[in-house]
Formats: sequence, C-alpha cells, structure tokens
Amino acid sequence: MKEQNKAAPLLEVQGLKKWFLVQKGLFGRPNRYVKAVNGVDFTVGAGETLGVVGESGCGKSTMGRSVMRLIEPTEGKIRFDGEDFSALTPQELRKRRSDMQIIFQDPFASLDPRMTVGDIIAEPMDIQRLHANRSEREDHVIELCRLVGLDPDYLKRYAHEFSGGQRQRIGIARSLALSPKLIVCDEPVSALDVSIQAQVINLMEEIQQKRGVAYIFISHDLSVVKYISDKVAVMYLGRIVEIAPKHSLYDHATHPYTQALLSAIPIADPDSKRRRIRLEGDIPSPMNLPSGCCFHTRCPYATPECAENEPELKLIGKDHYCACLHAKSYSSADQAEKI
Repeated sequence: MKEQNKAAPLLEVQGLKKWFLVQKGLFGRPNRYVKAVNGVDFTVGAGETLGVVGESGCGKSTMGRSVMRLIEPTEGKIRFDGEDFSALTPQELRKRRSDMQIIFQDPFASLDPRMTVGDIIAEPMDIQRLHANRSEREDHVIELCRLVGLDPDYLKRYAHEFSGGQRQRIGIARSLALSPKLIVCDEPVSALDVSIQAQVINLMEEIQQKRGVAYIFISHDLSVVKYISDKVAVMYLGRIVEIAPKHSLYDHATHPYTQALLSAIPIADPDSKRRRIRLEGDIPSPMNLPSGCCFHTRCPYATPECAENEPELKLIGKDHYCACLHAKSYSSADQAEKI
C-alpha cells in the first residue's frame, strides 16, 4: 500500500456538472439536457490513485475530461495544486496543461498515423517549447522511451507498426513528456489482452513510484481498479454513490449498486457460495433522471422514501462516504453475506 498524502489535496473537485444540450424549446430556449455528470465531489492527493468505476454511460470519461477542461464543465469548482483551475482563461489554461495530462482508451486512434513515434512523444515538448535545441529534445525522448520499456530504435517508426500494448506505452510516454503532476487514465487497458494489461498496470505503478505522479484511473474492471488504486469512487448516472479507500470499499461495500458490481467479479473458486446480485430493469436515461435517489428504480432495497428524497454523500466510516438513505441499516454481517 502506497503511503497516503496527508497534506492539502493536489486536486479538489466540488459540485462538478456537465450537461449536454440536446433539444431547444420555444424561442430557442434550452429545455432538454443529457446530464452526463450531475454534481460530483472528490479529492486526489499527490502521488495517489483514485479509481473510478461504474457501468458504461455512467459519466466516468466525461468527468475525467471535464476535470481537465478538455470539455468545459457546466458548473462546479476545480482546484488544482492550490489554484482555481475552473477559472483559468484559455491562455492561462494552456500554460498549466503541462501539469495535467491524459491517456486515452484507444492506443491507436489517439496517435497521429502521419507522425513518427519520436515526433508523437516530443510534440507536447515542442508546443510548450521545453527544450532549447534538438539534442536536448532527442535525449528527453530517448529517456521517456526507456522509462516505458520501448527500444529507442523504434523512434523513427509509425504507430501502425506496433502492437496494442506497445502503442499504449507510446501514449504513456507522451503523457509523461511534460512531467505532469496528474494523469487522467481513461480506460487505458480495456483494449488490451489480459497479459498485456498486467504489464501496462505494473509499468504505471513503477512510473508512479519513480515520479510521484497522481492518477485518476477510469475503468469498468473492478479487479484492475482494486490492484492499482488507493481509493475508489463508484459512479451511477453521473453521480458518485460511494467513495472510500479501496480496502474499505471492497471489504465493506455499503451502497446496493456497489454490492451488485462486486458480486459480478469473476472468482476462481467453483465452490464459492457468494450470491450474485442481479439488478432488474434498464439504466434510466440521463435525459430523464428518476426523482429522489437515482438508483431507486433498480435497487432491491428501495422504499417509497427513496423515490422522494435525494441522498447526500455522507460519511459512514473512516474516509468512507455513501449516498444512500438507508446506509446505516446495512450491517457488516449483511454486507459480507450480500457480496
């Protein structure tokens, strides 16, 4: 377990929303939105990894890109390294880009097929004018190649000449070019084979230990998230419904949605008596969110109160937060039986 940062958080997000306009009404007034991210709060410490999990369409990737302001948030405050990141002008934001980078899900689509590997890795340095001459630039690119396990002889090749795992290593090297303090990892291993996933995850942990970089690691694979994360946030319909240190969340999952996700993790023991929790019904549309608790339409423990009152993300244990009206009614013994 990595040592937790006790100082002020590197990243602090409060009330983050991202709504996409899909329809206008009379006189062109907006009247329908896709509420992809609908009010999230979390922090990430220096050198820490926050895992973000949830079903497809829950708002994970939109949240990550909104934090970076690759897409502009509709509402909310983002403080990064003590600065109000959400208030920066485009010119100021460009200067701060070096501190916050991203690794994309598709390691092929995210790389320019017309550029050599060396130019792909060096492009952020060129934009920020990081080096005074080509010799310094080349030395830095070679250093990054070796850091991610690539042969420097590959620098004159093109992205299509590499395997998926090698292409993702190129993407990681590019994200490290400006020595960022935080990297948003948008499902970086979901397109890779299982054995390659393990190699890339181990590489990211080695880089974190060497450089002290923080990660927001977005994934739908709870096993991968448990391995790499310090704490985990569970998202559903644009909201964080539970967030806690990983051991607390995996051992004492409280929200029914978290319990259902954990019950779906494959295990190797054929004699295990763990009960699979099956969620009934479809995920509601983010254009027409349910009243009250957003999960009550699928929750096996829902009461009439759940359809009327929206739960707050409240503290239920040490650094363990849960957004459920009946969170206190779940005992540890009940949780162990359910998951």
